[in-house]
Amino acid sequence: MASLLIVYGAKSHPLRATTEDHLYCFRRYSGHQCYYFNMLRLGKPWYRKPPQFIRRQRFDLIVFYLDLLNIQWPPYTLDALVEQAEYFRDVKSVKVALAQDEFYNTDLLDRFVREFGMDHVFSLAPESEWTKIYPRADLAKVRFHRVLPGYLDERRLREITRQADAVKNRPIAIGYRAVKSQNMHWLGRHGFMKLEIADRFESSARQYGLSVDISTRAEDVLLGDDWYRFLLQSKYTIAVEGGASILDRDGSVRQKTEAYLAERPHADFDEVERACFPGRDGELNYMAISPKHLESCATRTCQILVEGEYNGILTPGVHYIELKRDFSNIGQVMEDVRTDRLRGTITQRAYTDIVESGAYTYRAFVRWALGLTLPTATSDPSHDSKSDLSYVFGRLFETAQWIELSILSTALRFIRKVLPPSVETFLRKMVA
Repeated sequence: MASLLIVYGAKSHPLRATTEDHLYCFRRYSGHQCYYFNMLRLGKPWYRKPPQFIRRQRFDLIVFYLDLLNIQWPPYTLDALVEQAEYFRDVKSVKVALAQDEFYNTDLLDRFVREFGMDHVFSLAPESEWTKIYPRADLAKVRFHRVLPGYLDERRLREITRQADAVKNRPIAIGYRAVKSQNMHWLGRHGFMKLEIADRFESSARQYGLSVDISTRAEDVLLGDDWYRFLLQSKYTIAVEGGASILDRDGSVRQKTEAYLAERPHADFDEVERACFPGRDGELNYMAISPKHLESCATRTCQILVEGEYNGILTPGVHYIELKRDFSNIGQVMEDVRTDRLRGTITQRAYTDIVESGAYTYRAFVRWALGLTLPTATSDPSHDSKSDLSYVFGRLFETAQWIELSILSTALRFIRKVLPPSVETFLRKMVA
């Protein structure tokens, strides 16, 4: 049995269900001893040093959840992490970086991979983009592998099945949720597509007399079981690939667009592009299927997707109805929704190929990941880890971290609820 350390960061409690599933997939499905260490602090110096019991333990594999460690997102910084994480530079274990958001402050990701001696990088980007995002990585030493941003968890699938048994019909013809923010420009034109499809389908639905539930308001966001329930009540849903088409290596593109929009809040994309990043849209091909696509397959909700690659997993006409990027076939798509003649065949095929196959579950991901990184390790799901004192202490330490974070999260929610925003801002500055 191997010993794994998962290094991550959590700023609030509880976690979103999708984040929790990804973070704890190694413990749930590896059959190995998995230690967890939350490095984040809510104030300076922003990161914690690994405790003594972790530094004394020998780990076969260390997994760094870079998106949760927040090194790309202020006020957290890679320099602050480096000061506290010297141990991880020199430790002789196989090291894996799980990366997301590989379009923003990517110089920091590239530096982390080099300075901490990663052996493997699990990237969302296609192979063609690896040298753009990680130009100084030594490809003779670091192996890159393309992964998905999320997978299907068996526990969630059981919950979806339970909820599906309670749904007698699907009253919503088309259901959709996205969040509109003021500055999406720095991600590239592709980022606006998720808003445009909302407007187009809401308008077209009125012409066809269809009942829809489409929103891009932050207050209408649905999480966890509420999201699954929403999909189960919807015959169809619409979506695009996740991602970005601009490579913001040092954060300057985002900074410029935010400054520009602060003075001209109603500027459209073309104006912002000319002023802030002329000719750069399309320099990065960072598109990927998202967990929502897989969840729609699990709820048997027929997907209408803007044409794209979808990691080669979803095929148009087989697993979804394709919408042309220029909306030239939206009339035919709406007619297909009105007649409802394709939905049964498409949703059944999507469920069979994506869900029943088991190919896109966290269990399959963990098996594949460990086969690459620890090919000789033998798991033992029947092993009683509670008999190992060091592991018991590790679990107690992990629990204590979550209790501390839960108390702080509850206190912050209380502050936001009862105190004026100016007081909250003052307290944040005190912490920082």
